[in-house]
Amino acid sequence: MADTIQEAVTLALDDAPERNFRETVDIAINLRDLDLNDPSNRIDESVVLPAGTGQETQIVVFAEGETAVRAEEVADEVLDSDDLEELGDDDDRAKDLADETDFFVAEASLMQDIGRYLGTVLGPRGKMPTPLQPDDDIVDTVNRMKNTVQLRSRDRRTFHTRVGAEDMGAEAISDNIDVIVRRLEANLEKGPLNIDGIFVKTTMGPAKEVPV
Repeated sequence: MADTIQEAVTLALDDAPERNFRETVDIAINLRDLDLNDPSNRIDESVVLPAGTGQETQIVVFAEGETAVRAEEVADEVLDSDDLEELGDDDDRAKDLADETDFFVAEASLMQDIGRYLGTVLGPRGKMPTPLQPDDDIVDTVNRMKNTVQLRSRDRRTFHTRVGAEDMGAEAISDNIDVIVRRLEANLEKGPLNIDGIFVKTTMGPAKEVPV
């Protein structure tokens, strides 16, 4: 399957018109034979891409003490419990932060307060933080999330996710797609039979079908 994926990616890259900016590469996934009104059938997966996302990933950490100090090395922003309370009182700022951030991580001890102060903002956006347990290393966790994308269908049969950037090359991008397809097939009730089609494209280029 990896060879046929790479062929589709190569076509998508070759047929993309020249642009004066670095384009991302995305896939569109079409599902079938699933009742997506039932939340248990919806796709909601975090996938670590072996070749990375090819883009900057914005990560915000909610933490205190030593964990907060270590998080400063790798996260884009580190917020403590006082910051969290202030965000809870500033709905516009909270929404801006949610929209600008790809992933949130929070010490498990802060999760209850995050639910109270930010649950109505982060929940509907599918951006509730990943809880950091006491034995978890915040640096490892954040570095792993920098190579992570979210597969989220909600109630739609077609959804999109980033799989790289145009200058990563077809092989690296196809490796990323292969991992995503395998994860989907493992989690869908009927495996590949629930996938109606997958298409790959650069930001402004034509879509090419990925054989699955």
